[in-house]
Amino acid sequence: MYQLRFEQKIPTNIENVWNFISDPRNLKKITPSYMGFQITNEPIAEKMYAGMIIAYKVTPLLSIPMQWVTEITHVQEMEYFVDEQRIGPYSLWHHQHRISEIEGGTLMQDIVSYKPPFGPLGILANSLIIESQLKSIFEYRFQAVVREFGVFSS
Repeated sequence: MYQLRFEQKIPTNIENVWNFISDPRNLKKITPSYMGFQITNEPIAEKMYAGMIIAYKVTPLLSIPMQWVTEITHVQEMEYFVDEQRIGPYSLWHHQHRISEIEGGTLMQDIVSYKPPFGPLGILANSLIIESQLKSIFEYRFQAVVREFGVFSS
């Protein structure tokens, strides 16, 4: 199993950040266009809630479309939510989205715990492709949040 952590300071209040990240319709805004992200179980609620199922289509590798289904398993308003894969490319996917107030804005933290499929082949795929692709996706998300809220200056 692997774990990646990402942090971003955002120059707006926690309510604005929560309203943005807890609206599943914004997932497309923070996902690189090359992934072909599309929610497939629309219409979808405007706010995430525990038990919510989000089905989508992505094309992460070699333009091969893939169905991915996640469940929002935990929600603590203005603090965090967790999504877990139910159908998709990983043996395990657990993603915590956490926010907290800081001076001058909001700290957003993502903690992604995942396990690639296929045992030793998955370990090799992680070192060759998966980890760098996930880091690239979160770098894109970082920039998308900057476009939405601006650059944090301490």
